[in-house]
Amino acid sequence: MALRPDWLYDEFCQIGTDYEDEDEVCGYDSKMRRIRDVDREVEEVLACLPLGPDERLLEIGTGTGQLAIAASRRCRRVYAADVSLAMLRFARDRAQKAGADNVEFCLGGFLTYCHKGPLVDAAVTQLALHHLPDFWKQVALLRLAEMIRPGGLLFLKDVIYTFDPVNYATFFPEYLETIRRKGGDQRSVTTHISKEHSTMGWIVEGMLVRAGFSVTQSHVHSGFMSSYLCRLTAGP
Repeated sequence: MALRPDWLYDEFCQIGTDYEDEDEVCGYDSKMRRIRDVDREVEEVLACLPLGPDERLLEIGTGTGQLAIAASRRCRRVYAADVSLAMLRFARDRAQKAGADNVEFCLGGFLTYCHKGPLVDAAVTQLALHHLPDFWKQVALLRLAEMIRPGGLLFLKDVIYTFDPVNYATFFPEYLETIRRKGGDQRSVTTHISKEHSTMGWIVEGMLVRAGFSVTQSHVHSGFMSSYLCRLTAGP
């Protein structure tokens, strides 16, 4: 990873939950499983990306590595990047136990990961783009477009607001109450809302287009989270 210029946004600076905390990393999967069907979500993502045995996948924000390891059984190589060393250590250990020796783990994120292999056939990023302010989100998508082959796919899922912002004062408390009823971590969701950089759906969709992607599928989840399947149709 090259030396970062002083003006580049520091994506290694943790905002919200500290994923350099070993306890947070070890408890991440169980926390997510309280409010999400993670195994089903992994299968749904891979169903959107019909990877062949000679194809390559890039994942930015690999976290504990569950998707990267599952994808490694279907394709030639997976490049799995994250800005958290603690997450990478956990994911490497998981991959080793699973015998996933075609996963290459890399320290880096949207702004600092340097891709050295062939252009990938598909890229995935989930619950990571919100760590960047909006300008740097656009830079992130432009950089991703440079790493994907023409016609390749991008699957993006994140906390993206699609509710009417006029209703923010009622939407957020109601959503937090839903999290409480599911047994989720209200504290981390509250921190996300108040401190992290989630933005609105129409902004993200515009950024995707400006980076050279066309949105082929989109799904809105409760007004709080959205996913997009995109195809790279033009250079950034």
